[in-house]
Amino acid sequence: DEINRAPAKVQSALLEAMQEHQVTIGEQTFPLGEPFMVLATQNPIEQEGTYPLPEAQVDRFMLKLKITYPSQDEERSIMNRMTVGQEVAVNPVVTPADIIEARKVVTRIYVDEKVKDYILNVVFATREPGRFGLAELNDFILYGASPRATIYLNLAAKAHAFLKGRGYITPEDVKAIGHDVLRHRVIVTYEAEAEEKAADDIVQKIFDTIEVP
Repeated sequence: DEINRAPAKVQSALLEAMQEHQVTIGEQTFPLGEPFMVLATQNPIEQEGTYPLPEAQVDRFMLKLKITYPSQDEERSIMNRMTVGQEVAVNPVVTPADIIEARKVVTRIYVDEKVKDYILNVVFATREPGRFGLAELNDFILYGASPRATIYLNLAAKAHAFLKGRGYITPEDVKAIGHDVLRHRVIVTYEAEAEEKAADDIVQKIFDTIEVP
């Protein structure tokens, strides 16, 4: 919770867990069980007393989701649940083995070579926008997306197709998860900030421009 309030040593330990799926205490190393997943939150408003996350650490997160206010109906549901003085009953719906098996199925989702090219074009447009008719973005992008973006666009699109009940991915799957995969990997310049151009704006421009197979 509020990962940017964790000091550097804690962030370093988290980095080891995320990369190696293990934790080290003194001279002892403990493997972490599967399925293993890290969820982290940041408060975008209150920044006082926080520790900025290094780009290398942020890049290890597959997705960055923007959580907005709940709708009025959702907030009514929250109010009803949290003000009655009763614990909400939670029941398991899947086992760890189910999740591990589902992950194996996701990796076997088919990806056509044209869709792979589309993913690569989207990622490379964040690094070399001029090659893709997006020269106006040169002044707005400090660093483009890393190779992890290519991997995670592929995997997240597979997961999206799986949830839709399909055994193959389409460019629409890539677009559906594109912002969540890329928004924390495209680092904008001061000029972009001055012109109120966020990473999401740049990603949207790229998706609007790159030809869909």
